[in-house]
Amino acid sequence: MSVVVIQFVTLDGIVSDPDGSGGTPSGGWAFRHGPETVAGDKFRLGRVLGEGVLLLGRTTWELFARLWPGRDDPFAARMNAVPKLVATRTLADVSAWANSSVVDGDLVEAVRRERRDVIVTGSLSVVHRLMAEDLIDEYRLLTFPTILRTGARLFPAEGPPAYLRCRSAEQAGAAVLTRYQRA
Repeated sequence: MSVVVIQFVTLDGIVSDPDGSGGTPSGGWAFRHGPETVAGDKFRLGRVLGEGVLLLGRTTWELFARLWPGRDDPFAARMNAVPKLVATRTLADVSAWANSSVVDGDLVEAVRRERRDVIVTGSLSVVHRLMAEDLIDEYRLLTFPTILRTGARLFPAEGPPAYLRCRSAEQAGAAVLTRYQRA
């Protein structure tokens, strides 16, 4: 089992509001580069998405539950079919998006118990919690040529150092997909 974090990120490390749904002044920065930059399996999840489980925080799950069920392209079919775990203290009903269930008990313990690969998308509070426990094995970052200077950062200044190894980098439309693993 491995934990893979996938994120849209700006050149200066900001991850907040890439699609504009948060209503922030600089929101929607990832979509300014056209739909081809964000469409489909840009994170090269392949087998991981077929055999793993998505782990989402409540806010990301609610956004995705409004978007993905109504789509019918091949990637959407895979997103709708994958098992989904929702880290939430407030939602009880996650039936709006097929194959979703609420994380049972403590988030960190649930991840440690999981036998499948865990893919965390968006869900910054979940990512930070797993970072604090050194549970993240890989980061797949789609980095956009945008500098915002303000917003939530993937790697907070107060966190411990992390030593990673670059596994690959490739252009994906206007962005660059980079895969980093623990060194």
